[in-house]
Amino acid sequence: MTVISNGTNLINNGALDSAVASGKMVLLATQTASNSSTISFASGINSTYDIYIFKFINIHPATNGAHFQFNLRDGGSSYDAPKTTTAFRPFHYESDSTPELAYQGGSDIDNSTAVQKIAENLGNANDDNTSGDMSLYFPSSTASVKHFISNMNLNHSASYPASVQWKISGFANTTTAIDGAQFSMSTGNFDGIIKLYGVA
Repeated sequence: MTVISNGTNLINNGALDSAVASGKMVLLATQTASNSSTISFASGINSTYDIYIFKFINIHPATNGAHFQFNLRDGGSSYDAPKTTTAFRPFHYESDSTPELAYQGGSDIDNSTAVQKIAENLGNANDDNTSGDMSLYFPSSTASVKHFISNMNLNHSASYPASVQWKISGFANTTTAIDGAQFSMSTGNFDGIIKLYGVA
């Protein structure tokens, strides 16, 4: 079979190959933080979709050195689902000095209800921000843990002018359905846009 770049094949006369995923992202909600302490998605995460994706656009802290973080809600009113995670961070200085890829043992959590940092040590200069995404898989399951993967990139023009990537993955260690998510800074408020999509 000859496959061309858009996922179709010549044998099927241009029809989409059965092995190619045909799902689409459906925008469910957009929230804009404007000097906000938290942004919460208290509805919209349910059994409608198996995958939910958050998109973070130009998240900018009010306080230098703040960490962007999240927590999940497993019923009730509190965002305190237990989580176990891993964390690692590559970075590369603007000066091309001392690139690094390292596991960040101080940034993961082990079966804790604490918030999980997904982008650390953000600068608050006018041009500093972080953007990226986080996927949450099958949150409505009542039989298994719920996995998530986040991928964020940031620049920090003050302490270390560099491209810094934070890659966090883990799972909500509960068989109760996850029905909400909340985002905040470790200190101070923040600006930016967060979009929630369902994958059909």
